[in-house]
Amino acid sequence: MDFRHFLPPLLRDAQALGRLGAGRLLAQALTTGAIAGGVIGAFRLLYDILLTWSGRLLRSADMMSVEAAACLAGGLLGLGLLAHALVRHEPLISGSGIPQVELMVMGRLPPMRWARVLWCKFAGTLAALWAGLSLGREGPSIQMGAAVGMGVGRVFHDADEVNLPRHLVGGAVAGLTAAFGAPLAGLCFAFEEMRAPLTLPLLLFVATAAGAAWLVVSFCFGFGLVFPFADVPWLDWTQAWIVVPVGLFSAVLGAGYNRGLLGLTLWEDSLSGLPPLVRSLFPFLLSGLLLYVFPEIVGGTGLGVMDFQDGLRPLWLLLLLLLAKIAFSCVSFASGISGGLLMPMLAAGGMAGACCASPLIACGLLAPGQTPTLLVLGMAGLFAATVRAPLTGAALVVEMAGCHALAPLVVLTAWIAAFTASRLGVEPVYDGLRRRVLLRGGAASVPSPAERQEKSGGAAGA
Repeated sequence: MDFRHFLPPLLRDAQALGRLGAGRLLAQALTTGAIAGGVIGAFRLLYDILLTWSGRLLRSADMMSVEAAACLAGGLLGLGLLAHALVRHEPLISGSGIPQVELMVMGRLPPMRWARVLWCKFAGTLAALWAGLSLGREGPSIQMGAAVGMGVGRVFHDADEVNLPRHLVGGAVAGLTAAFGAPLAGLCFAFEEMRAPLTLPLLLFVATAAGAAWLVVSFCFGFGLVFPFADVPWLDWTQAWIVVPVGLFSAVLGAGYNRGLLGLTLWEDSLSGLPPLVRSLFPFLLSGLLLYVFPEIVGGTGLGVMDFQDGLRPLWLLLLLLLAKIAFSCVSFASGISGGLLMPMLAAGGMAGACCASPLIACGLLAPGQTPTLLVLGMAGLFAATVRAPLTGAALVVEMAGCHALAPLVVLTAWIAAFTASRLGVEPVYDGLRRRVLLRGGAASVPSPAERQEKSGGAAGA
């Protein structure tokens, strides 16, 4: 009889840590975090360089000339062909990458070809973002981080089916941390969204990997706050009620966003007569058209969250920008090109916060200087309503904006939004995307994490 099952959880964790070796575990985590931080830091730096160069080129060119239009169309076509070819070469990089990693951790997809996924995801996402698609870097960063974690496990001869989930989760956390400079949000993501078992070895591994990734992007690459607001003031106690309508509005918007995104993606999947190349290229060509008719919603060069902090835009314009941004985000993601959801989602959340702030300012219930506070609440609310992970969303927004004093209001808004969205009966976005991955590729006949843990006598939780 195996008496380890009768030991207290903390003692079992300590024994598992002793069997693994604390020093070896820390070495693996530090290596994973440092390499993931370097890869994601290089990705962010290269994207910033390309965006600065192309922005300068667009401002100096006569965009109404035939030559400029032809060059723009040719460049977008080339980027679209590259992104499409990379997805055809490695289908696992399609979309965000988060559902694929989560399914691997659950044991429902076989392990990835980590080196191939890493370079294809890097190049494919860079092409999509540079082309102005309304996609994010966080999902790809999580998948690239997971690929790094798996590679480190291979190097340490430790990526067997028992220990592989630890390397995937640790790498994913390091990737999210490096993408946003948010180590606490990375930890919340591991245990709230990925539902990893909260054990001492895994907690030590992911915390160390997150810390190493954060040090690399902060000190080696010099990345600071993603949303460096000058001030995010606390709401007065007489204004505390504002979190309720912001949370409710975020919930309704998040439910509609999930329905629209999943519905459009599944509809395009069902179009057997639609050539994959056409599906991939459409958002690239649409990005070029929007650059002329609606440049505010184009990724990279369009309006960002920081542009709404003055609270001066009228409500009708804010609603138009919000709906157009969500629509372009859904079209961009449904193409199947490599790219994430969270950064456009946060941008839409900021717009939602601005929509809530506009009538309150007009009625004298909110000072214009308090607009950044509602932008922060809107971002956390929409994230929580869409992903259904309120702690992760609150921690992410607080760390990205550096507004730690506002954390209680952010958590409350996120909880209201997540609870209301659940009551509306709309499934979380990554639940729907995981189901889509399995429907398209089939569930892998590999053991589940519980079966692996039983097979290894409890070591899988490490």
